[in-house]
Amino acid sequence: MRVLAISGSLRAASLNSALLRTAARVAPPDIVVSIFGGMRDLPLFNPDLESQIPSAVAALHGEINLADALLIASPEYAHGVTGTIKNALDWLVSYEPFVYKPVAVLNASPRARHADAALRETLKTMSAVIVEEASITVPLLGSGLSEEAMLQSPAIGGAMKTALAALYTSVILHKSGQGPSFLLLP
Repeated sequence: MRVLAISGSLRAASLNSALLRTAARVAPPDIVVSIFGGMRDLPLFNPDLESQIPSAVAALHGEINLADALLIASPEYAHGVTGTIKNALDWLVSYEPFVYKPVAVLNASPRARHADAALRETLKTMSAVIVEEASITVPLLGSGLSEEAMLQSPAIGGAMKTALAALYTSVILHKSGQGPSFLLLP
């Protein structure tokens, strides 16, 4: 299974990005987690550019197309999602392969509940399938843990393995037609 991991932070020392890299490193061999590295290259969303998709957006579209599922982690700024993640999602609104894509939402801080709720609302509006069993909060803010310490932590590594296993199960059920129904509610 191919999982595309997207961080809503451009910060070099981002806990969200570190959490996604940890997920990639603890993933079992049948789950390949790749981190999308082109977030800072995405131009600001402009519908006028959709007729000639910029190369950075085409790269994002290509990665989304290849992915069986997504892992998204984003910090909270001013009680909302970052402009970085919102911009990336705006470029995916009319991209058909994103519709019904299984998504796990990771939260690196229990205090980031506003951004978590806003991100989930945006994803639901875009018809993504949020896999609740794979969507977790890992209390990293203020922990002082390095990425290596996250990797070595049985709690964090275990939580990421459990989340990936739940995402894997959801994708298998989705592909077999046994997953959740995709009835869109008004």
